[in-house]
Amino acid sequence: MGFWAKVRTVAWGAPPATRAEAKLLVKIDWFILSFICLMYFSNYLDRANLQAAYVSGMREALDMEGNDLNKVNTVFTVGYTVAMVPQNLLLQVVSARLVFPVMTVTWGALTMATAAAQSTSHLCVIRFFQGMAEASTFVGAHYIIGAWYREKEVAKRAAIFSSAAQVATLFSGVLQARIYTSMNGLHGLEGFRWLFIICGAITIPIGIYGWCCFPDTPERNRSIVFSKAERELAMARIPPRPDTKLDRTVFRRVLGRWRWWVMSLIWIVGGELESVGSNALMALWMKHQVATGAESWNVPNINYYPQGATAVAVVALLGTAVWTDWTGKRHHVNLVIAAVMVVSAVLILCQDQISKAGVFFAFYLAGISYAGQASNFAWANDICKSDEQERAVVLASMNMWSNAFNAWWSIVFFPANDAPKWERGMISIIVLCPVMVGLTSLARYLQLRDQRRARALGPADEAAALPSLARTQSGADLEGEGGGEGRDEAASVKVEEEGDEKEEEALDLVEEEEGEGDVGARRERGRRGRAGRGESLELAE
Repeated sequence: MGFWAKVRTVAWGAPPATRAEAKLLVKIDWFILSFICLMYFSNYLDRANLQAAYVSGMREALDMEGNDLNKVNTVFTVGYTVAMVPQNLLLQVVSARLVFPVMTVTWGALTMATAAAQSTSHLCVIRFFQGMAEASTFVGAHYIIGAWYREKEVAKRAAIFSSAAQVATLFSGVLQARIYTSMNGLHGLEGFRWLFIICGAITIPIGIYGWCCFPDTPERNRSIVFSKAERELAMARIPPRPDTKLDRTVFRRVLGRWRWWVMSLIWIVGGELESVGSNALMALWMKHQVATGAESWNVPNINYYPQGATAVAVVALLGTAVWTDWTGKRHHVNLVIAAVMVVSAVLILCQDQISKAGVFFAFYLAGISYAGQASNFAWANDICKSDEQERAVVLASMNMWSNAFNAWWSIVFFPANDAPKWERGMISIIVLCPVMVGLTSLARYLQLRDQRRARALGPADEAAALPSLARTQSGADLEGEGGGEGRDEAASVKVEEEGDEKEEEALDLVEEEEGEGDVGARRERGRRGRAGRGESLELAE
């Protein structure tokens, strides 16, 4: 393998085995990744515009004071949080092709309605329902990513998806600065009101695009964009999963395992380590410096300068995603974030003793905290792949609990009037960093323990052989006694055999369309893999 081929493999993963799979992967990236990125871009644009509007005239126009901004953000978070798990489970029974576009158009319309707000109370009502409409976006998209992509492909796509939010934040600041200088007062409307109108107008066409082109999950894909052979191949290329059900056993299955508990705790901490960026502390710090006469920055400066942290976040997301897909060690990212955030928090606390450039560096460095969005949700997709409903609940719960804590955390530790140092907030970050290290170490230990148990059973697909898997197939199995490990092994073997049959059928369809030569190598690899699994089972017996 040449140098550039190695670079390509590290940066984007191994090339697809056949032309048919390469063509399919391009379609998946184009029609799925493009839509969820555009959806999340508009989602975060509609969130970030509130912070941009606040420092661009909304505070004065609506007579906002004290913690009013934190209260509005908290009301949004409450709506976002209460709808999160229900909406992610809704994706199990209602097509994502319907849910995502409808919710996108809804929050776009609510964003435009924000331009008419005349008080903080108006903002609270609108943002509550906007939060509910946006609830499925982040965790729902991670669920879709986990359904379409292989383990070595997930983190990079998750990073690109998460980067869409950072690009939206960057774009929002630039957009607000341009609107403020060119549209402020146009037709009697302040610049911040035009921001809400324009952002809503950007969002609604994205929802329409999703309705036309988004294909849902591989199993429910009925899009005309994909041929029958491609639909079959899309299902065959993903390791087969046991046929778990959305029934009364779901929460018993989920709460009886460590993944829900530990991953939720990890993302509670991870979400609060993003507080410097998520609470727009740099913009508030700059506004405080202007208010006290320490600096003479204008409104465009306050919108532009914090975007350096956003650029750092994008680089961190993409860089760590490449690393974790290449090594498979998702937990490394949390350790880096913990170390970096201690440094950032200490520098902000000590800003009186360092230069202005040092304070800028501290705020920019905090952008690395966003790297956990890709790695932790990719990690959850990895470890929950043996149970579709568990995966949906764990992904939603991680974000739900993070937002539930952030609803009061930002008010207690990061109120706007605690600028410029936010002593309580920075101390809380310093305390949370070793907690993150401990939780991450625990999750990694439990993951490796499960993998050792799976290897002891013999099947090549270790995820399918995780303890208690067979007993989760139905309520009757959950209540049964004895024979657990035998059922686990039988279930995993059955799943592998069904997956092999599906891949053979998919390759037959591809052969009809593209000829035998292109898929011969892949078919042979599949046969060798099945032979290997047979040997493994004989040894296990």
